[in-house]
Amino acid sequence: MKRKIIRIDEDKCNGCGECIPNCPEGAIQIIDGKAHLISDLFCDGLGACIGHCPLGAIKIEEREAQKYDEKKTMENIIKGGKNVIKAHLEHLKGHNQKELLAQAIDVLKEKNIEIPLKEQTEHSHGAEGCPGMKIVDSRTKKSKGQSNQPVNLESELKTWPLQLKLLNPQAPYFKDAELIIAADCVPFAYPNFHQKFLKGKTLIIFCPKLDEAQDEYIDKLAEIFKTNSIKSIITVHMEVPCCFGLGHIVEAALKKSGKNIVIRDYTISLQGELI
Repeated sequence: MKRKIIRIDEDKCNGCGECIPNCPEGAIQIIDGKAHLISDLFCDGLGACIGHCPLGAIKIEEREAQKYDEKKTMENIIKGGKNVIKAHLEHLKGHNQKELLAQAIDVLKEKNIEIPLKEQTEHSHGAEGCPGMKIVDSRTKKSKGQSNQPVNLESELKTWPLQLKLLNPQAPYFKDAELIIAADCVPFAYPNFHQKFLKGKTLIIFCPKLDEAQDEYIDKLAEIFKTNSIKSIITVHMEVPCCFGLGHIVEAALKKSGKNIVIRDYTISLQGELI
């Protein structure tokens, strides 16, 4: 059957193993110094491991693969103990995989094993397993001394397009540019984005989680870095693990370009604050 499943680029993988603790299904192992997907049956294709690869060697693709088997996966997970079981259940819950979650719980009940699943809280309706999909509702939160009167601020956006996939590396605004490379969600989450980060900068945006053109992005960024006299690079991403993939992509591109430019990295919280 054709379905979404991870692919590991062995040329990029250095065998660091950072992806393994974030794959409670046990689908990944280090073999001969490289990460390998040991069985299609154990990979649910939800990508919990992606944001933890420092080299951007893991991505999700759609291809012919064995159907994911929750019951067989649970047999493997149970061996890891309570914490691994808990991580897996919260992972499924976080991605709203209700059918798979029910199957996993059935296996635990059949074996008389405790179900270590967090209860839903008032403001968090599931999604503990995947912070990037966690539902957060802060509508009742009061603003810190802010007036209800609208404030007219001037946009600091001076270039177009913004999305990396649409950019031309030969665009004139890349000459002697100070780059701000941001995850898609950042300008919406951080209210002071224009004044703090964008002023006087050339903006590039992309999503390290949902965009499937990671290799293309590395190549394009490398060309931008290589063919232009870039003065500085700032990266800004959200605090959720998958968003840290933005920095890995930029670092890989910089290495490929052969340039030596210091990258300043910033993180934005889900509450819209600079961490």
